[in-house]
Order: sequence, then C-alpha cells, then structure tokens
Amino acid sequence: MATISGLSAAALHSLSPSDIDFLQSLPKAELHAHLNGSIPLQTLVDLAEHLTPSVDTTGEVAETITRLRSGLTLNGISEFFPLFRAIYALTSTPSALGRITRDVLHSFLKAQSVPPVGFTYTPAPECTYIELRTTPRATAHMSRYTYLTTVLDEVEKFSADQAALIVSIDRRMSEADAKECVDLAIALRTAGRRVVGLDLCGDPAKGDVATFEKHFKRGKDAGLGVTLHIAEVGAKTSTTAESLALLDWRPDRLGHATFLSDKHKALFFADVLQPDSSFSSTIKPNSRNGAVYKPCIEICLSSNLLSKTVQSLESHHIQYYLANDHPIAICTDDTLPFRTTLLGEYAQLLAKPPLGLGLGPEQVKKIAATGMKARFN
Repeated sequence: MATISGLSAAALHSLSPSDIDFLQSLPKAELHAHLNGSIPLQTLVDLAEHLTPSVDTTGEVAETITRLRSGLTLNGISEFFPLFRAIYALTSTPSALGRITRDVLHSFLKAQSVPPVGFTYTPAPECTYIELRTTPRATAHMSRYTYLTTVLDEVEKFSADQAALIVSIDRRMSEADAKECVDLAIALRTAGRRVVGLDLCGDPAKGDVATFEKHFKRGKDAGLGVTLHIAEVGAKTSTTAESLALLDWRPDRLGHATFLSDKHKALFFADVLQPDSSFSSTIKPNSRNGAVYKPCIEICLSSNLLSKTVQSLESHHIQYYLANDHPIAICTDDTLPFRTTLLGEYAQLLAKPPLGLGLGPEQVKKIAATGMKARFN
C-alpha cells in the first residue's frame, strides 16, 4: 500500500473525485525515481525481520525504520543521504535486491489493492512508464554486474513500453569505479539488456564532476541517454562553475536544476527570458551553443520542499520553466522518505493555491505528455 502524507496528501485531499479521475487517466512517465529511495516501507520492515544481526547496522536499521514510519523531518538535504546506510544494509544480497526492485516496480506500474490510508479513490497504476535508476553496488554477496543483472531481470518482466533502467554514477566514486559502471552499462545495452541511460547523482557537496566527463561521453556515444543532478543546492561555492561544466556536456535531461542562474539559462537554453531577469537584456538566449537546446527538467516538488532547497510552491523554480514553456517532467525522486506518490505530485499541479499551483487541466495534460516524450527508451 502506498504511503502519502504532508504536502502531496493535502493537495490530493483538496481535489474532487473527477479531478483525481482526470489525473489517473493521463499517460505519465516517472523519469526520476531512485530504486533504494522508493522501497515500500513494508518491504523494508519485512527485510529487517530477516536481517542477520550485525553490531554495526542492527541499531541503525531499527532507528531508520522508526524515523521513516513516523514521517521524516529534514533540516536540510544533507540529512537525507545518511539514511541510505541502513537501507543498503538491508539490500546487499541478490535476493533482497530482486525483492525491492519487484516491489518498487509494482508500486508504480500496478494498481494497488486499496488506496493510501485516509483516501477513498479507486487505485490505478501510478504511471504508464518508469525509468528506474540505481547505482550498482559491489557487496560481499554480489558484484556490480550481478547487481545490474538482478535489477534488469525484474525490469524486463515488464514490456519495453513500461520499464527501463538508468545506471547512476555516484559523485563520491573513484574514476575507476565510475569507469566500471559505465563499461557495464554499455556492455549490457550492447547485449540487448534494457539499459537506456546514465545519471550523475549523490551528495552535491562531494566529488569533482570533471572526473566523470569522458565516461559520460563514452556512454552518450554508445547511445545512452544522459541525465545529471545539477544545481541541487545553492550553498556550495563551486555550484556556478560546476553547472557551467555540466551543461557543456549537453545532457538530455537535468535533475532538479534548482539553483541554475539566469545567466546559465540564457547561455544554454533556447528560452525567452522573462523581463524581470537581470540577464534578459544583456545576453542573447542560447548564444553559447547556437542550436535549440531545451533539456527536459525532472521536477520533484515534494523532495525539494521537504529537503528545504525550496521554501514554497510559489517560489519553486518550476515557475520559471512553466513561464518559458521549457520541457518538464513531474517525478517523485524518493517516495519512501518523502511519503509521496506520482499522483500526489500531479495533485500539486492541479490543486488551488496554497496547496498547489492551480494549473488548468490542459496545462497538466501538456506536462504529462512532455514527460512521456522525454523518455530515453
């Protein structure tokens, strides 16, 4: 059963039954969902009951599950990443990995038997299509190759029109580890497995992105789509230079893009900047690259708000992309800690302010269609 609370639940509660029917009827693509952040809570509880006790992890696992049960409160995005140590302890074997992948895919692609607690609508699949992403981990029980083939075995139980895999490269990786992951992604794709893209992810305060550039280029040359977590936080001093470097890779999609400056948008995007932009009269749109470039932005409303990288829907960067008719896809990011669903994220588009953006049905329909067009598959 899906868990939904907080912002997305409030937006969904405010909608009429016909509004919910409308949202459920739209073909939707989930393009930014992390495997280990989207595990149904009951699946984690079940795995924890069968975890071999470890002095290092047992207490941490129990504490993490308790926090997730009660509803996570974050003071900032930096508090989010340590949660995964406990989750990784529960998913370090092929059997556990296969279980979580199966349950995550079913949570998105299969209608649940009952609606979330507090709701009475008839459940429907959350999305038509999903590109699930995950960073392959080598553990005491499996290699990175086994990790990826285990996930792919579950992904490929669905049709190519329903599910595919993006291989994520964590910013904390060494170049050797990143090379191995990209090599595996290319080899598996060449062998006919359903790997469709590469992602750069992880703690935005860590790593040097220049380390990974040539490997992402190899992946792109091999036919893999590229999506990058970019400008996710604003505090890091290298954000401006780093964003410039990442945009020079010409990724197909961008994750979050919360703190991209007007200057970056003007230099790279084929957008017509709004009059209140400080750069709108001094920089010709897309003057840096000449050709039309509108990479789809993967927007994760609840994630941004609960991680406190954005303070309100009113100030959310989605407003810029909507005003400039820039392609966006509505995504969940991590349904487990953010206690949301794709339906709940779409509810925040349709719901009236302050619970939502108050967009009209045709605008929401267009956004859903744009997400479907942005698929790598």
